[in-house]
Amino acid sequence: MTGLVAAHPAELLQVHGGVVRRHQTPKGQPALVIGGGSGHYPAFAGWVGPGLGHGAPCGNIFASPSSEQVFSVAKNAENGGGVILGFGNYAGDVLHFGVAAEQLRAEGIDVRIVKVSDDIASNSPENHRDRRGIAGDLVVFKAVGAAIQRGADIDEAERIATKANDATRSLGVAFDGCTLPGAADALFHVPEGRMAIGLGIHGEPGIDEIERPDAKTLARILVDGATKEMPEGCDGRKRVAVLLNGLGRVKYEELFVLWRFVSELLAERGFDVVRPEVGEHVTSLDMAGLSLTLMHLDDELEQLWLDPVDTPALRRGGAVEGPLGEAREEVFQVGEQVIPEASEDSRASAGRVVDVLDALQDLLEDKEEELGRMDAIAGDGDHGSGMVIGIRAAAAGARRAREQGAGARTVLVQAGARWSADGGGTSGALWGAFLTAAGRRFSDTEPITDELIAPALLAGVTAVRELGGAEPGDKTMVDAMVPFASALEAKPTPAGAAITAAAEDAASAAEATASITASLGRARFLNERSIGTPDPGAVSFSMMAALLGSLLSSN
Repeated sequence: MTGLVAAHPAELLQVHGGVVRRHQTPKGQPALVIGGGSGHYPAFAGWVGPGLGHGAPCGNIFASPSSEQVFSVAKNAENGGGVILGFGNYAGDVLHFGVAAEQLRAEGIDVRIVKVSDDIASNSPENHRDRRGIAGDLVVFKAVGAAIQRGADIDEAERIATKANDATRSLGVAFDGCTLPGAADALFHVPEGRMAIGLGIHGEPGIDEIERPDAKTLARILVDGATKEMPEGCDGRKRVAVLLNGLGRVKYEELFVLWRFVSELLAERGFDVVRPEVGEHVTSLDMAGLSLTLMHLDDELEQLWLDPVDTPALRRGGAVEGPLGEAREEVFQVGEQVIPEASEDSRASAGRVVDVLDALQDLLEDKEEELGRMDAIAGDGDHGSGMVIGIRAAAAGARRAREQGAGARTVLVQAGARWSADGGGTSGALWGAFLTAAGRRFSDTEPITDELIAPALLAGVTAVRELGGAEPGDKTMVDAMVPFASALEAKPTPAGAAITAAAEDAASAAEATASITASLGRARFLNERSIGTPDPGAVSFSMMAALLGSLLSSN
């Protein structure tokens, strides 16, 4: 991010959690804040500029930005007109952007949420708004950004966002998977001579495989898929904005070969293509793949699609007209947490909390590759790396608070805040909530006793269930947490033995998730593919619970 801003110093400003426009949002103009995980450039930070976004929170690779990052970027972008928060429809983004929205609303800021859901392979036509967002992010956000530049208030901008998303459909294909930084191999492989259909942009494998076609046949597959359903209210509309998008390893020459046949097919079927975009716009690191997006246009959407835009990654249509904002005079900074006074006994307990977090860090670092392989079967393969990033941040935050004299409560709450802020993704938000809720059951003036440990862990489980909304059978970490909590409630002490026994129930429940299909999270889009593999979140929880029980039993 620092390098991106250094490459575009007149346009972008780095703030905590992402980037904003170098110039302040014009007074009273709604701020369009668009974001998600990194690894997709030009999405999303490359789209910050006049005619498009006002700011972009940037998460870790393929992980949603934390609520703290979203809040920080939104505060730096907002200037009296409210905030539109835009993102692809993924569980982690929904969670973190939603939490940030509530924080912003608590400060009196009007916030609207826009979830892009253009991927036809991820759900049925009647459930269009529950599909995942892929390259349709660009065309939807382009329409919203242009409407705002034309003077739309937040109500009008939200209306345009909904209209544009409902008019947009995409289909993607892949020839091979992408490789996370530092990984020894790709998240998945497509067999030689085959092509996967219906991939996601986080490395999720496709939902079907066929023999790899030539360009002309591939064009037909994409056009058939992207046009097979006519969005509600678009009957008879044959003017379309079209995006042929490379995912990282299919380069421009190849895209132009394919575009020749795509454009011919669309013309044969009576579609009038308006200002097509062919290139890399929403990538997936080095994935060998591409996607086709169509937004069905009426007069209003067509004009917004054609309006000028001036961002680091997308410039067209000449100079952007209208207010562009004044030079920025100050930047909002996320405040440092005040460390409350603590007793010597509580500080001693805080030291033991830090030791436990260090041990959990060692465990997750050792299991990172195993958890990643498990997650790659029906997810995006980042569970192992995401958990490691989160526990490292939590342990470091706890250690830092302990060094400042914090007691047990503050050390654990700070650990939760850092896991949520730095870990990102769904697991980051949920584990942050777990540690925070557990920490609040302790005190900065009293030591942690054996009788307090089970209630703290149960509070953590409750927080995860309330925040994430998952139930047993959804194939998430909750499948392991619920039997763990039941066993712990039945016999809460002595803590070490009780947690060890409850962890055995959690491990059995985690293993049993192999036989069910996912109904929440990214794995839900691949449905049957998740059968046969346990949920990595349930597995990692049971591993951590077992280690905690062992550590407490040995003390």
